[in-house]
Amino acid sequence: MAVPLAPGPKPVIATLALNTFIVATVVLVHYQCLTLLSKLIPRISVWHQFRIVLGVFGALLAHSIEIWIFAIAYYYMHHASGFGELQGLLSGSLLDCVYYSFTTFTTLGFGDIVPQGNIRYLTGIESLTGLVLITWSASFLFFEMQRYWNAR
Repeated sequence: MAVPLAPGPKPVIATLALNTFIVATVVLVHYQCLTLLSKLIPRISVWHQFRIVLGVFGALLAHSIEIWIFAIAYYYMHHASGFGELQGLLSGSLLDCVYYSFTTFTTLGFGDIVPQGNIRYLTGIESLTGLVLITWSASFLFFEMQRYWNAR
């Protein structure tokens, strides 16, 4: 007769698989959003410099969606057994996870919420991913600015 194992930490492979899935998802979301913006911006018949403002709002929307994806992963990991938890000034709500995700994605990191256990790895990879995606957006917007601001 098999003895059931006590719930303990999730294997690192489960954390790695979840983290890889989340990062791949947000990178694809970002790619799709920038692709859509690059197709829409030239078609908008407004003052050419205002197109950049629309591009900025589009990039901010993309980043917000990505942050919410990370937040949902934090919420799941915090409430599932074995991934660790978020500790500090939080009630465990989804909005707490969104706040934590915003501070992590932007690499601001106030420190009022602290990850414990395997959930720490998602925190680290979100910071790196956020940095890369923010610079990708900045490069995209710089390219668009050059294209439309020099078109006079």
